[in-house]
This record gives sequence, C-alpha cells and structure tokens, in this order.
Amino acid sequence: MKILVAGGAGYIGSVLIPMLLGRGYEVDVVELFWFGNHLPEAVGVVHKDIFNLSVQDLQGYEQVVFLAGLSNDPMAEFCPSKNFIFNAAAPAYLAYIAKRAGVKRYVYASSCSVYGYTENELYDETCPAICNYPYGISKLQGEQAVLQLADNSFSVIALRKGTVSGYSPRMRLDLIVNTMFKTAMRDRKITVNNPSIWRPILSIRDASTAYVRAVEANYKISGVFNIASGNFTVGEVADRVLQSIEQFTGWKIDLQIKHIQDFRNYKVSIQKAQNILSFHPQDGINSIVADLRQNKSKFADWDNSLYYNIQEFKKQEAVADAVPTIV
Repeated sequence: MKILVAGGAGYIGSVLIPMLLGRGYEVDVVELFWFGNHLPEAVGVVHKDIFNLSVQDLQGYEQVVFLAGLSNDPMAEFCPSKNFIFNAAAPAYLAYIAKRAGVKRYVYASSCSVYGYTENELYDETCPAICNYPYGISKLQGEQAVLQLADNSFSVIALRKGTVSGYSPRMRLDLIVNTMFKTAMRDRKITVNNPSIWRPILSIRDASTAYVRAVEANYKISGVFNIASGNFTVGEVADRVLQSIEQFTGWKIDLQIKHIQDFRNYKVSIQKAQNILSFHPQDGINSIVADLRQNKSKFADWDNSLYYNIQEFKKQEAVADAVPTIV
C-alpha cells in the first residue's frame, strides 16, 4: 500500500512513519520542513505547500494521513488567520482532491481540544464540542469538512487525540509531560498552574499506534474516535512525573502549585476506538517519563527553539513579513 502523509516530518510523523515502513507500507511525505527532517531515507519527499498539490499529485496513493497544520493553542492565538487556513481549509482541500484522485481513506489529525470545558463528565464522541478558542474551533472545522466527504468509496477517520507527550526525533518540550520533565531535570522544579483541571494524556507511541489502527481498519469504517492513554488531573500528572524523576535521580524536586483559572478542562472515553479500531493504549505517565529519560541525551539543549513550536513559528512569520510583496 502506498500512503501519503501530510506534515509527516513533524513530532508524531517522525515516530509514526518508521512504524509504517516497518509494516511494509510505501510512504511519502508532503512537507515544508519547518522543524527539520528526521525521517528515514526510505521515505519519499514531496516538497510542496498542500495548496499547491493537484489531483494528479495524489493519484496512486491508497491512503492519505493529515498531520499538518498548527499544533497548539499558542500558535493558533498568535496567528488566528493562518490557524484557520492550515487547520480547517488545508485538510478540507487535501481531502477533496484525494477523493477525486481515487484515494480510499483519509485520516485526519483532530484533537480533544474541540471539547473545550466540561464539568466532571467523561465525554464520548456524541457529546457536544463547544470550544471557543481558535485552535479547537479550527480542528473541529477541519474535522467536519473532511467527514462531509465520506461515502462508501471514501473512508474518513478523524482521531481526536489527547495531549501527546514522549520522545520523538523531532522533539518538542512544549507539551505537558515533556515540559514537566524538562523543568524537573533542568531546574529541579515542576510548576502546576491549576492542579484540578483534567486532561487526556496520550503517549506518542500510543498516538502512532492509533494511526496504524486507523490505516489498517476495514474500509467500511468512518467517523470520529477519541484517542488517549488515560485521563489525569494536571496535579496527578505532576505527582507522577516528580515521583518518577526523584526515584531515578535521587534528587528532591520542588513542586509549585498555583490556582490559575483555566477554561480548558475535559476527559474522554476511548471505548469507541477500543471496540471499533482495536486501539488499546500501552503507556501511562511513568512509561512516558521513562521514554524521555532513555532519550534525554538527544535533546539536552533545553532552550533550543526547535523544541518549542511557537518560537519556531514566530521565526517563520518574521521571515515571511520581511519578504517584500511582488505586485
């Protein structure tokens, strides 16, 4: 099977694509490589903007996986206009031309951020998506657009992922567990802005497995699926990271608890993904921290801007603003 992965050189793609290659799939990526290229040499590269792709470019692919777009709230709020273009319009356009090209399945990287704020309820895929922030809104728009194209000949699967953490060759230190690991190792301190809010946490290995399950699902399957390794309060995440690092290092890690209001609070059921996609997470907070510990020498430069999406995005925007417009 030949698969095209949009945004495949990113945080998740750099873990997922070796898994797909290991299962015998032929994989190409369409990428602009904002964060470098850590992919195996066996991967084909289409160095294009998604909006410059044509139906002809997609012919011959059986599946398309969309991992591109802006990946978190800080990026979306820094540039809301590009957030809606990259997270809503881009996946819609790519799905549209993929269907015209005869692609059989489209897998869309959605987010549990679409749920916004919930009051102590376990949300499944039938619950309302009520996020009022640019990132969550755009992910829901992209999701709705691609699902609109689903029919008997074009399967569409949207994976609403929890907050992903863990080691990737294209590393990020702006994700909850990764950030706590960084500050504990660098400063011997973990800061929690609000210990009571809930988050679905997803290890990057479980996230990649979810995409494999989506790719290998029966073509009659379409729909939205919550994906998480588990639900935790931020306070519990901090406790588990702290305990794991203290046991490993013998250090005393300080825990600073604040009570800053947060309007993002949700926990999700993954029963649908378990029953239909056979997605069964293998990791938890401790295994994510163990993964980070085992690979920490590969990202020891804690302040490298490449590890923080918003910093690199601001650089890209500054370069774009500096280029004169040709009329």
